[in-house]
Amino acid sequence: MAEHEHGSMNYEEQQKTFDGFMSFVTRGTVVILVILVLLAIFAG
Repeated sequence: MAEHEHGSMNYEEQQKTFDGFMSFVTRGTVVILVILVLLAIFAG
């Protein structure tokens, strides 16, 4: 088994991936809300 020292994990790439995912989700949510508002205004 590999030796593991508590607190020695490099998590920079994981943090970058999570930040990118959260950015994608936030932008996607905003786009969906804008589409729904436009549909309510023009198709309702």
